[in-house]
Amino acid sequence: MTKAASAAAKDLAAAGVTGVQVSWADNNGIPRSRIVPIAGLADAANRGIGVTSLFAVFDTHDAITYGHTGLATPSGDVRLIPVIERLRRLAGQPALAWAPGRQVAADGTPWPYCQRTVLQAQVDQAAKQGFELKAGYELEFAIAPLGSTDIASSPGHPGPAYSPHALVELDGFIAALLHDFAANGLRIGQLHAEYGLAQIELSLAATDPVSAADDQLLARQTIHAAAHAHGLRVSFAPIVSPEAAGNGWHLHTSIWRRGRNLLAGAGEPGPEGAAYLAGLLRDLPALTAVTAPSVPSTLRLRPGYFASAYAFWGVENREAPLRYVPGSALLGADHANVELKPSDASANPYLALAAVLAAGLAGIEEGLVPPEPIADDPGTWSEGDRTTRGVARLPATPGEQDAALLASPRVAGVLGEELLGAFRAVRSSDANWAEERSVDEIVSAHLWRY
Repeated sequence: MTKAASAAAKDLAAAGVTGVQVSWADNNGIPRSRIVPIAGLADAANRGIGVTSLFAVFDTHDAITYGHTGLATPSGDVRLIPVIERLRRLAGQPALAWAPGRQVAADGTPWPYCQRTVLQAQVDQAAKQGFELKAGYELEFAIAPLGSTDIASSPGHPGPAYSPHALVELDGFIAALLHDFAANGLRIGQLHAEYGLAQIELSLAATDPVSAADDQLLARQTIHAAAHAHGLRVSFAPIVSPEAAGNGWHLHTSIWRRGRNLLAGAGEPGPEGAAYLAGLLRDLPALTAVTAPSVPSTLRLRPGYFASAYAFWGVENREAPLRYVPGSALLGADHANVELKPSDASANPYLALAAVLAAGLAGIEEGLVPPEPIADDPGTWSEGDRTTRGVARLPATPGEQDAALLASPRVAGVLGEELLGAFRAVRSSDANWAEERSVDEIVSAHLWRY
């Protein structure tokens, strides 16, 4: 690895790169990073970069909670190792390169709080069982002029939703996005003006889970840099205004074995694909505690906003938290996938994918059968109708999310005892912070965190 890092550093230095940003995501989904001079890349790849172990218990507001006994003092150091295979020069920040980081203990052994390692272990376990997951993100974000303090008073585009006219004034930014994503090795399926306030959406191509999580972090960096270069700033926050539709980072997954997509079928998933979907549905309350874990996440998950407030699945139902997308004669059978809609930027992407994989594989192992799909919006039903159909509200408070997480041995188990403790301590710290604050204050405080 040192030899590969040395060779990469030499090539990057010759191209004018002076430093490498090594990035990871904390338990709030917030990217954190260290920059090393290009001459220090090989040493960093070999011995790592020293960082405090307390990043595992930073809350969303950069307060450190000592509520988890495993990290209850300011003492401790871990090493951040750049993943050289994912090293990229940043097109929008040409003096810098970028690499995701993995965290190890000071002696180089695995560290239980490293979220990337947790996902890799889950992927390896699935591979031993003959399964492969493919994953891709849809990223929604709101845009505003640089220096804006909120989106509502200074939206970055006027709409209409889905209209080409909305983006005319953003031509330079859109051109930079297309260029920089390609240069950074990120494939975009499409982008457009979305439904929400000053909102844009783009989709990333599906890949293996670890690469998908890496790509999500790199995509954020790419978008932020392109926006700044064009006098703009972006908000990835789950909700940017109490009255507006929020930003979802919808997670599309498919499960494969021996080159065959198990979700493919004649308009509905095959038996094992259906069991995968049933596993997600069974653990959906616990999953959302990981994939949409912040206080603003609970504000976003409300009926009528295509945000998925109730636990059910449907075929191409955009109100469903689990939207089954079938293949077709035009797209091919292997296009089939499941979209998880209660997912946003406050989720650590590695933990989100690890939890999804664990829940789905448990469904296959146990041969679960999902209920009939729902084509309607249960938010328009009476409470009695929802009860009759077995459709329950997803957790709507931090306390309900915590209870759901603890109630699922599959989702809690994939995190492991140490990381679960740190994750819960962070969520508790965030909930305590929000307790005495208004919705407007909560939205404002999270607007630019991600």
